[in-house]
Amino acid sequence: MTTVRSAAAALAEPDGPVGRGWTASLALANGAIWVGWFGPLQILLAAQAGDFAPGSGMSKETLLAWVTGAGAVVSLVANPLFGALSDRTTARRGRRTPWIVAGSAGGALSLLLLAGAGGVWSMAAGWCLAQLTLNAAFAAVTAAVPDRVPRGRRGVVGGWLGAAQILGVAGGTGLAAAAGGTAAGYAACAVVTVVGVAPYVLCHADLRLAREDRPPWSWRGFLAGFWLSPRRYPDLGWAWLTRFLINLGNSLVLLYLLYYLRDGLHRSDPERGVLVLTAVNSLTLLATVVAGGVWSDRVGRRKPFVVGAGVLMALATAVLTGWQTWPGALVAAAVLGVGFGVFTSVDFALMTDVLPTALDRGKDLGVINVANALPQVAAPALAAPVVTHLGGYRALYLIAAAIGLGGAVLVGRIKGVE
Repeated sequence: MTTVRSAAAALAEPDGPVGRGWTASLALANGAIWVGWFGPLQILLAAQAGDFAPGSGMSKETLLAWVTGAGAVVSLVANPLFGALSDRTTARRGRRTPWIVAGSAGGALSLLLLAGAGGVWSMAAGWCLAQLTLNAAFAAVTAAVPDRVPRGRRGVVGGWLGAAQILGVAGGTGLAAAAGGTAAGYAACAVVTVVGVAPYVLCHADLRLAREDRPPWSWRGFLAGFWLSPRRYPDLGWAWLTRFLINLGNSLVLLYLLYYLRDGLHRSDPERGVLVLTAVNSLTLLATVVAGGVWSDRVGRRKPFVVGAGVLMALATAVLTGWQTWPGALVAAAVLGVGFGVFTSVDFALMTDVLPTALDRGKDLGVINVANALPQVAAPALAAPVVTHLGGYRALYLIAAAIGLGGAVLVGRIKGVE
């Protein structure tokens, strides 16, 4: 294990290289957490919703929307909460590592509970618990980047984290599809979630926060700290809104993908279709996610990359509106991957560049990560009535394209970042 640096370094602006081993192991931990999320989201929860819907009085689409929406509400609270708690942690193992360990272990246990779910309520409870615990680990992993990585290198590190995220999405989807059943899929994802964080936890020591540097505790001050005023921090507010809108557009595309292939394109094997589209998307995303971050670091600019990525993603989503065929879905998946690859790495670097203070990095990133979780709440509420009553999948994807394009346009309102 590497040596722990001084407690004062926990609040200093980082200025030294972190090394390839540190970046690789943190990226692996990030990918493992996304396996725990997206095996269920892409395949397993939809399959369970189809099994439990007949006795619930709901359609499978409504049931899936209700369960994923409930989990997303938990995520909204959990990510900034655990980020704030990690900011104030003075454990011997550091601020972030204890939460990575506890969150990944709790996430694995939650997935095993989902494997044994016997109905709607146990399914919903298991998914909410999985969101709670996995967000604890994710908040700590993302906060480690501004803790340790200099500003001029965050694009490339964000790129590797983004690459691991996509591999985690593809790996979780592949495990869920190939495991041979819902319970086996959950078990496989649980194992990967725990094993994937081990190299970072075992081989790299965290920065420790001195007790005297921890801010005084009060519930009022703690809760008040979650409000980051857009008036006081306008760049942070616009950056948050940009991320929210682009992620909302992406969530609208992914939410009913299995049902779109089954009911819209009438694919005989929609589960395999989801796996193929995820693989195509992942390949094009991997081709751009690291390169986009490196390029952004070299030219010292963030906004043009985020704008271009958002526009490209909106165009890819529009393809699903005007070309509702299997080849159209393949083209859309490929183009969406190109755009989301650049967005994933450069937007992460942009977000860390607009953080207000070093003391609250975990909490502030948690608030920013609400822009990832809130679309999971908004997407089901918006998508279900559109698909069932207001025009079907064609209208859904047109709305998603417009939302994503709006997010790209608003990047121009950020003034403090090139």
